[in-house]
Amino acid sequence: MDIQVTEHYAPNGEGWQLHLKQICSKSSFDENRHPVIMIPGYGMNTFILGYHPNGTPMEHAFADAGYEVWSVCLRSQGRSLKSRRHPAPPSLKAYAQKDMTVIIDTVFSKTLSKAKKVHLIGCSLGGSVAYAHLALCPDHRVGSIIAIGAPMRWDAVNPLMRLAFSSVSLASLFRFRGTQRFARRFFPLLARVPGALSMYMNTSHIDVSKASVLTKSVDDPHPRLNHDLALWMRHKDMILGGINVTAAMGAIDLPLLIVLANSDGIVPPEAALSAKRAWGGNDVTVLEVGTEEDWYAHADLFIAPEAPQKVFEPIARWMLQTEE
Repeated sequence: MDIQVTEHYAPNGEGWQLHLKQICSKSSFDENRHPVIMIPGYGMNTFILGYHPNGTPMEHAFADAGYEVWSVCLRSQGRSLKSRRHPAPPSLKAYAQKDMTVIIDTVFSKTLSKAKKVHLIGCSLGGSVAYAHLALCPDHRVGSIIAIGAPMRWDAVNPLMRLAFSSVSLASLFRFRGTQRFARRFFPLLARVPGALSMYMNTSHIDVSKASVLTKSVDDPHPRLNHDLALWMRHKDMILGGINVTAAMGAIDLPLLIVLANSDGIVPPEAALSAKRAWGGNDVTVLEVGTEEDWYAHADLFIAPEAPQKVFEPIARWMLQTEE
């Protein structure tokens, strides 16, 4: 098989073994290209990065383009494991400052690439974590940022999300177990109801018979992350350890690619584009996906039939351009 997958675990020193999956194409790999690190989002694991209902998954698309790809799980995500009974809980600050540093160090200790920088691809909240990593870790080894459906400043919030995170104290208490089991049961039913999932996906893009497979990408949300999200939406800016992440981006001049869906109900275009306004450098590209007739929502950026052509391939080309 041309695609080679190797799994790794990295201790973060706070009670977690972080899971990293290394993906490489034997025939296409170019050792001079920067490793690609992909960070999943809120209530999400890396399954969707390695799966596409009827085409090439994102991981494989980048590997076929010559990149060594790393799909990673932060603490409490996916296949990351507890290494002690009471590990330190997840938080946006812990993700950005501790876990991302451990992950990038691990990638450079294991990589086959000769490059000295990484491309950081953040999916949804993972993109926000990537921004925060730059703000909190000035000695980072990031060469570019690709933010897919990722908010920076909440100038616009979907009313349902605003309601869900309106109370910091209540959001902090919310613990939902069995999310994947619940989604597996009800997602195929909701996919048949017009408009029921429109804030998340365009159901005309999916084969309903395969809908339950997509639920493998769902993780249980953690109360501490709910707390952080509620505070973030209240303040509009993400403030971690006294640092305003939006303001800190004014000092960043790395190449930035913002990928957004034209009808995203989870992360409205205004929230995704706030990064462009905050960015210190001029090398900012926006890839808006979808039309009025064939609209894209949040999940469509990963699973729509034409996502490999409209999302994955343009990202791969953009990464190569930043290295030339």
